[in-house]
Amino acid sequence: MNRVPGEAENAHTSSVESCPSLRDVHSINPAQLMARIESYEGREKKGISDVRRTFCLFVTFDLLFITLLWIIELNVKGGIETALKKEVLHYDYSSSYFDIFLLAVFRFKVLILAYAMCRLRHWWAIAFTTAVTSAFLLAKVIISQLFSQGAFGYVLPIISFILAWIETWFLDFKVLPQEAEEENRFLIAQDASERAAFLHPGVLSDGQFYSPPESVAGRSDEDSEEKQDSEKPVV
Repeated sequence: MNRVPGEAENAHTSSVESCPSLRDVHSINPAQLMARIESYEGREKKGISDVRRTFCLFVTFDLLFITLLWIIELNVKGGIETALKKEVLHYDYSSSYFDIFLLAVFRFKVLILAYAMCRLRHWWAIAFTTAVTSAFLLAKVIISQLFSQGAFGYVLPIISFILAWIETWFLDFKVLPQEAEEENRFLIAQDASERAAFLHPGVLSDGQFYSPPESVAGRSDEDSEEKQDSEKPVV
C-alpha cells in the first residue's frame, strides 16, 4: 500500500534534482549579471580585444625589426644608396635581401587587413602567410648564396622564419581561444540575466521597501468603538 506514495516521492525528488538551473538562477545576483554584461558590451564597443591588439603590435614589430636588420645590412655593404641600387634596381635572388624585406611587408599587410580591419576569427590568413614565408625562406636558403655573405646571410632568414611562426602560435593558442572564451561567458551571462528577469519580472526599487507607521485596517474597528463610547451620554 505504501508503494505508490514512495514512487511519487522518488519522482518528485528526481524532478527537483533534474532542474538545478532554476535554483542557480534564483541564487544569481542581478546586479552582478548586469555589471558583467555591461563590461562585455564595453569590450565589444572598443572593436578589438586586448589580446588581438597585442597580436597586431607584434606583427608591426615584425615588420620594423626586419626593416631595421635590412638597413643595417645595407650599411655594412658600403652605404645605403649603393646597396639599394644593387639590391633593388639590380635585384638578384641569390644575393639580395630585398625579397626578405618584401616578405615582411607582405605578412604585415595581410595580417593587419585580416585581423585588425576585418577582425577575422579564423586561422586561415595566418596559415597562408606562414606557409608562404616558410616555403620562400627554405627555397632561398637552399638555392641562394646568402651564407657566403657573412652573418646577415644567417640572421635575416632565421629571424624572419622565427617571427612568422611566433605569430602563428600566438594567434592560434592565445587570441582565438581567449576571444571565444570571452564570447561564451558573455552569452552565458546574458542567458542567465534573461532567465532571472523571467523568473523575477517585478524588480523592486529601494523606494518600495518601507514600513508603514500604523496599519489603518487593523485599527479601524478600535477607533470606531472608542468614538462610540465617547459619544454616549454619561448617566
